Amino acid sequence: MIRILSVENMRKSDAATIAAGTPGRELMFRAGRAIFDSVNWKPPVAILCGSGNNAGDGYVIAKLLHDAEIACDLILLSEKFSEDGAYYYSLCKEAGIPSLTWDSSLNLSEYGTIVDCLFGTGFRGEVRDPAREAIEAVNRSSACVIAVDINSGLNGDSGMAETCVHSDLTVSVGSFQPGHFLNMAKDVMKAKINCDIGIEPVDRTYALIESSDLAELFQPRKNHSNKGTYGYTALIGGSKRYSGAIRLAGMANAAMRAGAGVVKLAVPDVIFTTVAPAVLESTMYPLSDDGNEMVFTEKEIAELVSNVKTVAFGMGIGTGEGAGKALEYLLEHYTGRLVVDADGLTLLSRMDKNRIRNAACTLVLTPHIKEFSRLTGLSTEEILNSPIAVAEKYAKENKVILLLKGPATVITDGETTYLTDTGCAGMATAGSGDVLSGILAAILGYSADPLLGTAAAAWINGKAGEAAQRIYGSISMTAGDTVASIPEAVLSVSEGYTQE
Repeated sequence: MIRILSVENMRKSDAATIAAGTPGRELMFRAGRAIFDSVNWKPPVAILCGSGNNAGDGYVIAKLLHDAEIACDLILLSEKFSEDGAYYYSLCKEAGIPSLTWDSSLNLSEYGTIVDCLFGTGFRGEVRDPAREAIEAVNRSSACVIAVDINSGLNGDSGMAETCVHSDLTVSVGSFQPGHFLNMAKDVMKAKINCDIGIEPVDRTYALIESSDLAELFQPRKNHSNKGTYGYTALIGGSKRYSGAIRLAGMANAAMRAGAGVVKLAVPDVIFTTVAPAVLESTMYPLSDDGNEMVFTEKEIAELVSNVKTVAFGMGIGTGEGAGKALEYLLEHYTGRLVVDADGLTLLSRMDKNRIRNAACTLVLTPHIKEFSRLTGLSTEEILNSPIAVAEKYAKENKVILLLKGPATVITDGETTYLTDTGCAGMATAGSGDVLSGILAAILGYSADPLLGTAAAAWINGKAGEAAQRIYGSISMTAGDTVASIPEAVLSVSEGYTQE
C-alpha cells in the first residue's frame, strides 16, 4: 500500500521532522534534488515561483540545473521569500541564473519545460491574479509541465479546483495527499510520482491500494476445495422497468468472473423470463411481484438468504413498498454481509438511521456523490470539498463500510481508509455501478476482511474498466465490456501471488 497523508498531517509531520533535528533547509534541498533526478529535462527550463517553500524547491532545482549546464530561468510572481527559500534564491543569484518578474507579455512557449512552483499542497481558496494569469499561460503553452508537490490551484485534500495547472508530471514530495487522486486529479495530471525525503507521519494515514496488496486474496485456488469454499451469494434486484441492472450484476457474478462459488439471482417473477436467457451459471429465484416491482414475502426472502454469505440488494429494484420492507427485513434479520446499492440506497435514505446503525449484518454501502448526498443530507459540493472526512464520519457514526464512488474511490469504516485509483472515463456509463455490486458481492463471499475485500472489488472493477477502454475507447465502451474484462483484471493480481 502507498501511504497518503492529509494536508494537515503532512504539515505537522514536516514540522516534527524539523523539530527532531533535520533542518528545513536540508529538507528543501532533498526535495529539489529528488525532483531534479526524476525529470527528463527539455531545455530551456522556466521555473515559476510563488513566495513560499514550494518556491524554495524551485530555487534548488534551478541551481541543480545550472550546475548540470541546463539552461533555465527563474520567473517570480513576487519578491517574497520564506527563510529557507531566500537562502537558495541567493545561491541562484550568485550563480548568475536569470531571474525575471512575471509579466503577461512573457512567452512561455519558448521553453521546453515549465516547472510549477507557485503554490504547494496547503493552498486554499480562489486563485487570483497574477497567479491565475500565470497558470493560464502555463496551460496554453506547448511545454512539458512539471508540477512540484501538487498542481498549483488544486486542493491537496479534495482534488478540486476552479483554476489549476495541468501537468505532464506531478512530483509529490514526502507523501502523496488525497488531492493527488480525488475528483479532478486524473484530468489535470498525466502522470504522478512521489519522492520520499525522510518525513515520517505523526498522525493516522490513508492507504492507496496496489495490486500486490490483493495478491493473497486472489491466490490460485486449491484443488481440494469446492464451490461452497468461495461463498454463496444472492443478488436481489430488477423490476419490469429496470431489468438490465440486475442482469449485469448477475453476469459479473454468475459467470464466476469475480470468483463467487454459487450465485442465486432473485428477480421479480414479471421479468424472470427476460433475465433467464442471459444467465447460465446462476440459480434463478423468482420473487412475488405486483406486475412491476417485487412484493415482500418474508418466507421468500428468509429462504433465499438462509445459506448465503453475501447479499447484494437494490440494483434496479425500484423504491416501492415491497422493496422497502425487504430491505428492512434484511437489516433486522440477515447476519451475513449485505451490499446496498442504487435503489436500495434511496430506500435507506428514507429510513430512521437507527435501522442502519443497529443492522444485524455487516453493512456495505456503495453510493455515488448524489446518493451519498441523500444519505447524509449534505450538498454534493460539501461532499466534493471534503470527501474523506465526510465519508469517515458517516461510516463511523452509522457502523458501516462505505464505498464512495468517484474518479478515485474512498473505502472506509471510519477508522481505516483506503483509496483505489483504478478506473477510467469510459466507466461513466449506465450499469457500471451494478457491475461493481456483483463483483463486490462475490469477493465478500471469500474475503476474510470485509473492508479490504470491498477495496479489492473497487480495484478490480476499475482495472477491468481500464482494460475495456483500451479496446473500445471511452466513448463506445459499455458496462458489459467491463464484465468481460474482469478475468484479465483478476489474473493481473493472481499472477503476482507468491507463497511464503
